[in-house]
Amino acid sequence: MTHVLALDQGTTSSRAILFDAAGRTVASAQREFAQHFPKPGWVEHDPIEIWESQWAVAQEASHGVSDIAAIGITNQRETTVVWDRATGDPIYNAIVWQDRRTSGFCDKLRRDGAEGLVRRRTGLLLDAYFSAPKIAWILDHVEGARGRAERGELAFGTIDTWLAWKLTDGASHVTDPSNASRTLLFDIHRQEWDDELLDLFSVPRAMLPEVRDSASEFGESRLGGGIPIAALIGDQQAALAGQASFDPGLGKNTYGTGCFLLVNTGAKAPASSHGLLTTVAWRLDGVPTYALEGSVFVGGAVVQWLRDGLGVIESSAAVGPLAESVPDSGGVVLVSAFTGLGAPHWDSHARGTLFGITRGTTSAHIARAALEGIAFQVHDLVRAMEEDAERPFKELRVDGGAAANDLLMQMQADVLGVPVERPVVTETTALGAAFLAGLATGVWSSTDAVAAARQVDRTFEPGADAPRMRDMLAPWREAIQRTKGWMQ
Repeated sequence: MTHVLALDQGTTSSRAILFDAAGRTVASAQREFAQHFPKPGWVEHDPIEIWESQWAVAQEASHGVSDIAAIGITNQRETTVVWDRATGDPIYNAIVWQDRRTSGFCDKLRRDGAEGLVRRRTGLLLDAYFSAPKIAWILDHVEGARGRAERGELAFGTIDTWLAWKLTDGASHVTDPSNASRTLLFDIHRQEWDDELLDLFSVPRAMLPEVRDSASEFGESRLGGGIPIAALIGDQQAALAGQASFDPGLGKNTYGTGCFLLVNTGAKAPASSHGLLTTVAWRLDGVPTYALEGSVFVGGAVVQWLRDGLGVIESSAAVGPLAESVPDSGGVVLVSAFTGLGAPHWDSHARGTLFGITRGTTSAHIARAALEGIAFQVHDLVRAMEEDAERPFKELRVDGGAAANDLLMQMQADVLGVPVERPVVTETTALGAAFLAGLATGVWSSTDAVAAARQVDRTFEPGADAPRMRDMLAPWREAIQRTKGWMQ
């Protein structure tokens, strides 16, 4: 068996990518699915549509290939599904990680002094970003749900768990520590669900999946006559593995719907003093590896907004040429805090703002400001992580869909002042899931063999525009301050 199928279930689309033993893409398929915004700050998905789109692309990418050793699943994290164990039907739409409806609930818990407990046990902040308050909201707003959950009739899962359940026809209710660590219910030090946290959020233990190593047996799928599911891992941790960052000190930034910067911290789970998160990267052979993480809620999704919201571009690929048609942003600053600000600011009440507009402002200036805003937010994460880790970045490894944008990558190198390294396979989220599934089934013998399969496409060095980009940091910081607390 020389191929591994990665199912990459993202925030805006479902992908399936088939890799060979050299880490090369053999086949791929992708489908977008609907985004639902019932109220301001609310973001939902239809779990059935997620499943159907993922199943369709899995069949398409694997069609005609008989030597598939395993399936690896990687997923948008924190997004919450609750379903009926008997029927397999969701009782409510999936509440997406971007959703802010539980901000008030989290604010109340914070005022009641719960932040310290949450931080110590989970490495996370008490924020609406994570799964536990979303579970509580569903149980409190769907008639009869809480009683059914306490009787064991309902199951909870992040998207990895939901897909594993569907792929195994309900035989496997499972997750891994990388996803469990994003729920606010998992003690990352003891590596188990925590009763005190379950009580804090009023989540019945009977709803929870079994936590297994990230590369292990998760059940036989109905695909291809029983291809085993051999890896479950959250998307950002998967990208860390896909960048072969298996040694402490190595890190990456993924430019997807959001931006996610992770650095491997090995066996240590350091606490951050700059608003970063301590999380589980993966667990192999019973041994957890930890990481520091900083998250930008809206990264590449700002380009989707330019396309679908403003209609200034017809396709996401058109943003680069439009932004390059002007030499700079004309003083325009765009803070894409559409669903609040993540690290290092953590303001769920911030909202998107556009500053510096004049009569001479064009769609090209706004497009360039949108790309600059992504680069500036990643700059803020890098500086915070350098201070927490007490070591400077010598390079930034990048991946994700927006990493294909040469202008954005050059902006990133300019504002950071370090090389930005882009691999041949920028879909390292899927590649990381494939690597772990392949490690579990013998396609790759070791993490060293995985590292040997990684290839660099291009390195972006700081260029002539670097001084101007660094000069823009002062108005950027001012714009961030003015954005905070808007919804209050």
